[in-house]
Amino acid sequence: METAEFTQIAGNAALVVVDVQRGFDEIALSVARNHPEADERIAELIDVWQASGRPVVFVRHDSAREDSPLRRGYSGNDFKEYVEERRGKGGGAEVLVTKSVNSAFLGSPDLAGWLRGEGIRQIVVVGIQTNWCVETTARMGGNLGFDVVAAYDATYTFDVEGPFGWRLSAEEAARAAAVNLHGGGFARVVTTAEVVRGVG
Repeated sequence: METAEFTQIAGNAALVVVDVQRGFDEIALSVARNHPEADERIAELIDVWQASGRPVVFVRHDSAREDSPLRRGYSGNDFKEYVEERRGKGGGAEVLVTKSVNSAFLGSPDLAGWLRGEGIRQIVVVGIQTNWCVETTARMGGNLGFDVVAAYDATYTFDVEGPFGWRLSAEEAARAAAVNLHGGGFARVVTTAEVVRGVG
C-alpha cells in the first residue's frame, strides 16, 4: 500500500487527531468497520509527535443529537482511553478543538486561526471516520491553503448506505474517500509508516 514518493513532514507540522471517541466502539458492535489496526497507528503517531515536540490537535465531536453515542454528557463522548492518557504529555503545543459538524475547521477554537498563529502550514490528519469527519477536515484544510497529509491506515470507518439503496462496505467507503482526497488534490494520502519515515 505504500507509495514510492517520500513524504517530508515539517518540523512544526501539526497532527490533527479527529474524533477518536468511545462512542465509535459502540457503533462497531453492530456495524462492520475496517482497519482494525487503526487505533494502534493513531497511538503510534501521537507518540511520535509528542516525542519530537511537534504540535498535536485533539478534536472532539460534541453531537447535538440526543440518540448519538457522541452526545455531550454521555460516556461515548469521551476520548478513547489511549488518547486521553496521552493528552498533555508532549513537549509541543497542544489544543483541544470541539465541534458539532464534520469539519474540525468549523469548531472552537478556530483551528485555522490557531494553526496560522503558531506558524503551522502542514497538518497530518488521522482519526474517525475516514469518509466523514477525516475527509471533510482534510478537504477544508486543503481549501484553506494548508499542506494536508492523511495517514490512511490511521483512520477507519463503517459500512454505509446512500441513495437508491446503494451500499458501500467500510473498506470501499474509505478507499473512495482516499481517492477523492488524493485525486482531487486536497491532500496526499499515505501510510503511517511513510509519515513516521518523513518525521526523520
